[in-house]
Amino acid sequence: MNLAGTALTPRDATMYWLSTRTPNDLLLLYAFAETGEPTAVLRRSIANRVTRIPDLLVRVLDTPANIAYPIWAACEFIDDQVLEHEPPAGEWPEFGTALGGLLGTVLDAAHRPWRLHLFRNVTAAPGFAAGEPALIAVLQLSHALADGRRAAALARALFTESIEDAPKTDGSLRNSLSRVIPPEWSATASAVPNFPIAMVRTVFRGFAAYRAEQRLAELTSAGALPPPAPTAPPNPLNGTGSAPAAHVARMLVHPAADLKAPGHTVTVIAATAISLALQRYLDSRAEPTDTLLAQIPMAVATDSGPRNSYRDLTVDLFIREPDISHRAARIAADLAQRRHRAEHPLQEARSRATEAIPAPILHRDIMAYPIDVLPQKVSGHTVISSVHRGPADLTFATGGVRFTAGFPAIGSVMRLTHGIHGLGDTVTISLHADPAAIPDLDAYATLLSAALAEVVATLREGRRPPPKLVRWGPRERRIGDLNP
Repeated sequence: MNLAGTALTPRDATMYWLSTRTPNDLLLLYAFAETGEPTAVLRRSIANRVTRIPDLLVRVLDTPANIAYPIWAACEFIDDQVLEHEPPAGEWPEFGTALGGLLGTVLDAAHRPWRLHLFRNVTAAPGFAAGEPALIAVLQLSHALADGRRAAALARALFTESIEDAPKTDGSLRNSLSRVIPPEWSATASAVPNFPIAMVRTVFRGFAAYRAEQRLAELTSAGALPPPAPTAPPNPLNGTGSAPAAHVARMLVHPAADLKAPGHTVTVIAATAISLALQRYLDSRAEPTDTLLAQIPMAVATDSGPRNSYRDLTVDLFIREPDISHRAARIAADLAQRRHRAEHPLQEARSRATEAIPAPILHRDIMAYPIDVLPQKVSGHTVISSVHRGPADLTFATGGVRFTAGFPAIGSVMRLTHGIHGLGDTVTISLHADPAAIPDLDAYATLLSAALAEVVATLREGRRPPPKLVRWGPRERRIGDLNP
């Protein structure tokens, strides 16, 4: 997807404005072999690489009184965008403590929308030999700039040695912004006369969205579409509605081969293990539940539009299904149904209605939305975000990469999230939690590790199930997954 203009889309502006109320930055962790190069040399290396990544040479420029959507403005790299941290001790547990503190921070995208955090000479990291030091690089990105897939592409460009091998990023952004002189005047002047037009467009598209909802309901009643996703009462994983008390993180790094079973994807295997671990964790705290729902982001491939091109799918984890093989199959089937419904063209009408909302109105709604109130029904009790970040051919100061990790944000409603991130032949399952809701994350991590082994062993014992045909109207789809 190429950026066509200078203004943030409504979806991306929403992410930017939300960041002033709750941390929602993306943090991508990459573990490299430590080569001992001075940090000043590493900073110069990043500065040189950024010159070929136009998307990392911009910042957000607000318009007066938010009369128009914010603008991407060209800027230069500055030294404080590469920051070296010094943990109290250079061991993995101490790094984990520092990482937890970092997860509670948020960038000011109006200054710079990204920063690279360096943790040097970390020992006892997963996948490293005893005494072998690691250089842990954590790329922090404003969510206005990227979603999970785009963030992975930016990181790949940043940690690719040669210009020839670097993935191409969007140069149209910087080229178009160079013509906005000065952007403050340009944005405001164009927004004022367009405001009535935007209001008319909002009404028109709102009516189209209403008609689309009616048609979706008709197709659902006729059996041509799966029903809407369910909701459920909140449970302790959702907290109490207040802001997170703190942030803690854990990582389970596995060879990719250890998380494979015939007929199932890593995403489904991990979701099945998460369902078991959460069920057992809540039972151990005398807080059993009949239903567990997970929000799983689904990438939406588009050639133009917002930087954030994804939709959240609500997937049942089927904790009342005692048979692990059947549970995995039901999770896969539900995931396929959610995706099929989300991909229907009528769903676009709702997005188009949002895209027409004038900036002042959307800004007002976002700033007034009661994010600190726990609703009576939730669309998810946890998040499972799955992204494969490509081959393990990245380097930093000639040090090769060993694994990657990511930590979906927690907030006033979602207090435990899971990241599933592949790189080469490793897969890392990351946990991000509020200790007020999950006071013993290590205990949960132990349960999850055991559940992963149990699920994989069980699924490997059975025969590969034949692909199931699900009939939705005239089409037939084979049950699949987000990330094969």
